[in-house]
Amino acid sequence: MRAAIVGIGIHPFGRTPGVSGLQQGAVAARRALADAGVRWQDMQFAYGGSYSAGNADALGNELGLTGIPFINVLNGCATGGSALVAACQAITSGAADLGLVVGFDKHDRGAFNAQPAEDGLGDWSGEAGFMVTTQFFAMKLRRYMHDHGIHADSLVRVAEKAYANGALNPNAWRRTPIGFDEIQRSTMVNDPLTKYMFCSPAEGGVALVVCREDRAKRYTPTPIYVSAAAMRTRRAGAFEVYGTSVSLDDAPNATALASRAAYEMAGLGPADVHVASIQDTESGAELMHMAENGFCEHGEQDDLLARGATRIDGRLPINTDGGCLANGEPIGASGLRQVHEIVLQLRGAAGARQVQRPLMTGYTHVYGAPGVSAVTVLQK
Repeated sequence: MRAAIVGIGIHPFGRTPGVSGLQQGAVAARRALADAGVRWQDMQFAYGGSYSAGNADALGNELGLTGIPFINVLNGCATGGSALVAACQAITSGAADLGLVVGFDKHDRGAFNAQPAEDGLGDWSGEAGFMVTTQFFAMKLRRYMHDHGIHADSLVRVAEKAYANGALNPNAWRRTPIGFDEIQRSTMVNDPLTKYMFCSPAEGGVALVVCREDRAKRYTPTPIYVSAAAMRTRRAGAFEVYGTSVSLDDAPNATALASRAAYEMAGLGPADVHVASIQDTESGAELMHMAENGFCEHGEQDDLLARGATRIDGRLPINTDGGCLANGEPIGASGLRQVHEIVLQLRGAAGARQVQRPLMTGYTHVYGAPGVSAVTVLQK
């Protein structure tokens, strides 16, 4: 028995003055419920999360106080993906037949202000600069580029693709294409990453209605089935956000662990995936996650990106909605945005950014601090 996604809803990402994060989540929830042709009162459970905009269960104040079991989820950038994993487990275990998954956020402008104590670290970690994520991303990326012979042009190509795709997405924040030269010459933030290679904290909300596989067509003629939903955390020695040491050996990180688990659960491999959404907090993240999710060997990214293999008309389109680079990252909603996009693609309803060939299998991957990853395999 699989879970099926039968309704999707989104509140546009970016900045929405005067609308709280909670209200944005409510907009997304109402749209998902309407998409499935159901009511909030029909929901048997809900899972949801937010990092900066309050407890997700407070959505009951917006949607109605029905006494529903509503579980709050907080797992860094993997919050949305983790909420979906939990919801699918509720469905496949037989505990419930129909429920809601929701994520939303409304972050302050500027960089995240992570506190070492929240991740079990001493103040020295912050004082030494290890809590500054831009520095971590650049440090990890420089090592990766050195070890695998990756050229800096590939980072530019990832960002260029993101803004081109975002321009086709009415729900994206950044909807203006940015050319190769402008991205390359923009202000250096942390070498080798320039200003336009980073996403920004943002606002937005996404919701999904999920149900039992055998009841899916009661709600929609185009259900999308969750063939796998897996979440994993870090191992000792892996090179992870806020990590304080790195093994001399190549310890598998949370992404590799979650990806392997999802493929095994679905009985599929990377070659079976037709369209994917993977974490792109910055350009290097997408580049590294391409290999960690099995879509190429380490070091093959230069050739694939130069040939346009990950563009909408490429062999494996990645982040067709513009990813985090074009949408920004409201932590609670980001992983569910990925799922929303893959559902649209598999339905054939992605509009100007629709992949123009038959699609049967999609894939999502979200990664967050301090080393948490969630992966789904979605199928018609």
